[in-house]
Order: sequence, then C-alpha cells, then structure tokens
Amino acid sequence: MLVVTLAVSAACAGPTPQRSAGSSTDPDGAPRAVKRVVAAIRGDPPTLNDDVNSAGSAGGVPGGSELQSLVTSGTVIEDDRGELRPLLAENVPTLENGLWTLQPDGGMEMTWRIRAGARWHDDRPLTTQDFLFTAEVGADRDVAIRRDLAYDFVQAVEAPDAQTVVVKWKQPYIQADQLFSAFILPSHLLETAYRQDKANFPQLPYWTTEFVGSGPFRLVEWSGGSYASLRAFDGYPLGRPKIDELEVRFIPDGSTLVANILAGTIDLTMGRGLSIDQGQQLADQWKDGTMMLSLSENWVAAFPQLYSPTPSAIGDVRFRRALVSAYDRKDLADTLQGGLVPPADSYLNPEDPVYPDVSSQIVRYPFDPRAATDMIEAIGYQRGSDGFFRDSSGQRMSVEMRVIGGEVNTKATLAVADYWQRIGIEVQPLQIPVQRARDVEWRANFPGFEVAQQPSDLTSNGLRRFHGAEASLPENGYRGANRTRYMNPELDVLIDRYFSTIPRPERAQVVGQIMHHMTDQVVAMGLLYNAQPTMISRRLKNVPSQTVWNAHLWDVGTSEPSPRG
Repeated sequence: MLVVTLAVSAACAGPTPQRSAGSSTDPDGAPRAVKRVVAAIRGDPPTLNDDVNSAGSAGGVPGGSELQSLVTSGTVIEDDRGELRPLLAENVPTLENGLWTLQPDGGMEMTWRIRAGARWHDDRPLTTQDFLFTAEVGADRDVAIRRDLAYDFVQAVEAPDAQTVVVKWKQPYIQADQLFSAFILPSHLLETAYRQDKANFPQLPYWTTEFVGSGPFRLVEWSGGSYASLRAFDGYPLGRPKIDELEVRFIPDGSTLVANILAGTIDLTMGRGLSIDQGQQLADQWKDGTMMLSLSENWVAAFPQLYSPTPSAIGDVRFRRALVSAYDRKDLADTLQGGLVPPADSYLNPEDPVYPDVSSQIVRYPFDPRAATDMIEAIGYQRGSDGFFRDSSGQRMSVEMRVIGGEVNTKATLAVADYWQRIGIEVQPLQIPVQRARDVEWRANFPGFEVAQQPSDLTSNGLRRFHGAEASLPENGYRGANRTRYMNPELDVLIDRYFSTIPRPERAQVVGQIMHHMTDQVVAMGLLYNAQPTMISRRLKNVPSQTVWNAHLWDVGTSEPSPRG
C-alpha cells in the first residue's frame, strides 16, 4: 500500500500540555499521572457496533469501525500491512499450522482456540458459548444487523471443549479466517433478549450506554451525538493498554474538526472523513502534530440506479458509457486529491497486488466529450436550441445526482455535474439531508445517481456489494449493501466463484473477469480513489496511520508517530 508521510515542521514550543486528571499506578505501585488521549471521528455513530450502525445501509459511519475495534475484539484483526494478527484467538488459522483444513468432500474445517485469559469487560470469561451464540445471530436473516457473507457457506459451528471452536464449511471460502473478526457477542448478556424479541435486538441499550465488550478499552460513558469516554481494560489478554483514558469525540463537520485540532483539543483522528485540502491545511498550521497520508482501499463513485431508474435511459449501458466518457478522471484526481492518487478507471485500486494481473481486462473510457455526445445521439436523443438533449417527446434529459458524505464527495459531484451539463445533460445535485441519511427506503429508491464513498477492495465488505443478493429491496427491508441494485446472474456467479477459489492464480483470473464485466457494463462510475489523511499529535507513540489494530500499544511520549506503528 502506498503510504506518503507529510510531516509538519518541528514545533517551536514544547509538546501540548497533557490534558489529564487523577492518577494511576505503575506495576511497582508508584503513583503516576494519568495518560489521557482525545481522539475524534468525523461521524456520529448511533451505537458502539458498526454492524448495527450499518443495518440497512451500504456503508458504515465514518470512524465507526475504528471506535468498535477499541471497545471490542474478535479472533483476529488486520494490521496496517494487511496481515492478520491474533487477538482473542491463540493463532490465525492457516493451512500450514493445520487449523485450516480442506476436506475430501469439497468442504473445509477451521479451528479456533480461545486465548487464555480472554474476558469481557464485566470480568466474565469469554466462552465457546459466546462463539456459538454469535454464529446463531450472525446467520439469522431476521435480525437487522449487517450480515457476514461467510454464513452462507457455514455448515455447522461446534465446541468440542471449553476452549475450542470448530467451524465446518460447505465449500471453500477465502475469508473463512475472518469469520469472528468483527465481533463476538456476550451470550450471558444478550441471549435472553435475542430469543424474546429479535425485532428490537438492535435497539437494546447494550449497544450504547450498557455496552460490554472485550477490547483494549471499556466504556465508561456514552453521550449520543457527542462522545464516548473509554478507560483501559486491565484484563485485556494482550496486556493492559499504556493509555489510561481515551475519549472519542463525534464531530461530523469537517471544519469544526479542523478547528478543534488547531485549538489543541484533539490528539488523533480515526477513520475516513478529512479531505486532502483539510489535511494539508492542518499540516501547515498544526505545529504539535503531523499528517500521515495513505491511499486507502476506498473509492468515490457515482452509483447509477439500475433497478427503477429515472430517466429510463440510465438503464441503457450505452448511455452510461457516454456519461463515463464525459468527465476527466485525471483532472478530478489532480484537483481534489493533490495528484497523489491515480485516475479511477475501475473499481480495483492500482495499488492492489492483483491489479497488474487484471489490468488488461479493464475496459477504459478516455475523456472524450465529443464521443460522449455522439453516443447519446445514437441512442435517439437530440440536442435542442438550449444545448440540452431531449427525447422524442421533447422532454429535456435531466438526472438527479444525490451525494452523501463530506467535502470531497460534494466537490466531485459538482465537478461531474458540470462536465455532464457541458455535453447537454441537465443535472440536479442534491445533498442528502442528515435527517434522511438513515432512511433506508428513501436512500435505496434514488432516481438517478448517488455519489458516495465505499470500499473498493476484494473483500466481502467491498466486492460482495455488487452481488444481486445484496440489492436493497422491499423484501429484505432495504438492508442490502448493493447501492445500484444491479442484479446480473453472470456477475453473481463470478463473485461467488472468487470467494470460493483458494489458489491465488485461479482467483486472479476470476478477478479479471469481474473487472471486465463491471467496467464493460458500467455498473458503477469511478470518480476518484480516496487518499486518507490521519492527524496524529507528536506526543503520541506507536500509532499507525490507518488502523487501530495495536491500540493497546499506543503511548504518550516525545517521539514521532510511525506510519507503520
């Protein structure tokens, strides 16, 4: 992964005074000042679990997954190099260590052993019953939480002894080793409520004020819409965190977040949200901190409505090919991302290791407004005296373009709208109101396009979003993650084949076929890849630029933060 480090010049004054109160003790019993850190996310999560936050929507709350990883742990976590590390499990299952086995009948088995000392924040031990309960909830389609694709392939989950969980799989699945990575549920707190009232399970106070997790920090106070106050969990099996108190503030407005950082009230940002412009502004002005800039596995794209589009021309791939030829992706990358990211010609980021193997199969659409105009005329539309295209009845071609998110999304929307209007397509930009952002039915039924940021990686959280089974429809309560509602059996078969193909060379071939289909049919229109600024105070140590996988090792000191943690 491309990692660019832009460091602010050394501060003239000393480190920011530590905003601490009270005291703690060292292992030898000597008192010491409390180590306190204030972080911020550019989001307002309604709960402490991002899978509950995302129920019914195609993306989580900015910073929500990072906050979740602070208070709860799974079996494994992905570090900033993309490698899995064990948390509540003793080891990451692999074919080499024998914990991941392929069966003669085409299935698989995976074995998890609970790490000694793994406990909940209420001091109850983590048990195999918690794993069995988590698997039951995760597979239950009647519960409104984001569902892991893996459960489609699970045959059984068993606990042969008090410390061992065995998962039997119907078929190979490449992300099987991450089944319990997002979260594990405490059965002693939630099982009764689940069995009594599944419909209200996501509304339990457990997800907010009564949250009990298993992560490096435990919840002390939850103030919805404002902040979460956390404290180091003494019983964390990887070791007590070095930071005693951690406050995470919810600041959805980017300008307000920038102002708080410059005022010295924020030590760290987590998750997506800050734009390149805001990051560079802070890099120039925040003398007590530094900016780490990473090319994240996210993209900003215009997602067409392909289930019930208005106008109907959006459903015609020839029209979509014209539109994607009508805007300059290189100009968007240079203007909105400082020239630090490549043009978004496809879903797959050029920094992905498999990209060189599949690049030749990507259908590219060079910026060519004249060709775009010719394609629209070939469909049957004619330009009127006002320069706008009209159909056979004289109706002006007009599309609505909704946008969700921050400054970069909005600027990209306005830029593309301008490009399209130059060739004769009237565009009506609409910033999605905050009060409608969580209205899943309204969001699913956008008429034309929705511009949003979402993962562009080859995981179930990214690629799986284009599967027909993920379409947001009335029959699934609009809980699908497929924004476009594109349902194509050929693409579904390819996506299913990808997730069940273990050998890497064969898997790369499937990726190439998927990329060809998606670009040939213009399933989504890439605008730009996302470069993610992370602001880190100089007084922090061991904080990586992109994830919170090692939060128990974060510390307060005088050394520079490392982009790799």
